[in-house]
Amino acid sequence: MFYLFIVSIIWAFSFGIIKDALTGLNPNIVAFIRLAISFVLFAPFLRLKSIDRKLALKLMGIGAVQYGLMYITYIYSFQYLKSFQVALFTIFTPLYVTLIHNVYQKHFYKLNFLTTLLTIAGTAIVNGQNLLQWELWVGFLFVQVSNICFAYGQIAYKQLLANRPQIKDQHIFALLYLGAILTTAISSLMFADWSKTVFTQKQILALLYLGLIASGIGFFLWNFGARRTNAGALAIFNDLKIPLAVTVSLLVFGEKTNVLNLLTGGALVLAALAINEIAARRSTRLILPEASEV
Repeated sequence: MFYLFIVSIIWAFSFGIIKDALTGLNPNIVAFIRLAISFVLFAPFLRLKSIDRKLALKLMGIGAVQYGLMYITYIYSFQYLKSFQVALFTIFTPLYVTLIHNVYQKHFYKLNFLTTLLTIAGTAIVNGQNLLQWELWVGFLFVQVSNICFAYGQIAYKQLLANRPQIKDQHIFALLYLGAILTTAISSLMFADWSKTVFTQKQILALLYLGLIASGIGFFLWNFGARRTNAGALAIFNDLKIPLAVTVSLLVFGEKTNVLNLLTGGALVLAALAINEIAARRSTRLILPEASEV
């Protein structure tokens, strides 16, 4: 859980940075460069001898969805939404995490679903925006596609490595980024004009931060933590970044929202996390085998 909390704080700054520095660039190019930087960061740790070709291809496929498709749609949403709106519209990610997990497990855990709904209620309270504008709906749809991709990747990675405790995350993580950059490379060649793209110093610094810290270290710690916690807590932490991101948008990037709603919704998110953890400790049914420390 500690790893998920640290990443939630890191990601809280990403929304404002993207909106402030990168919305003038083509989203396909932004996604490709960001993920390419992350790949370079983890490439030296790659150990192909420890895995077979089939597993390597599956990891690349997960990365193509969780990071590649996710980032393309996610960054497109900033063309229609403010940064805190993008954060708020990720409220459905934990629901997708729970539902996809239940599909994998062929079970329905009521507590996971109930705590997820409590989290959604909390983050929905934070959202006081008028959804009648068509730009919000377009941005909303982009964010939901991004949410589904990210939720799928988390659970797929967790399930794929559940019975492979000998595999270290750092030895394979570059394969996820490789799958992602192949996806974004194709999309950037098809839908972006590299010849007309010029980067400012501010944009270069933003891409370096997002590629090295938010995507590189952040995604590694997130999936590392996901292997060591139960599905309910994983779902909750997917939404913990929302009140954090809104707070950063208010204090750092000068955006406006209802502070009372933020505090009320954030309290419900923390309450859902507490309920999930108490119940998980009391019931071995909710603790997955891969949730133990490695």
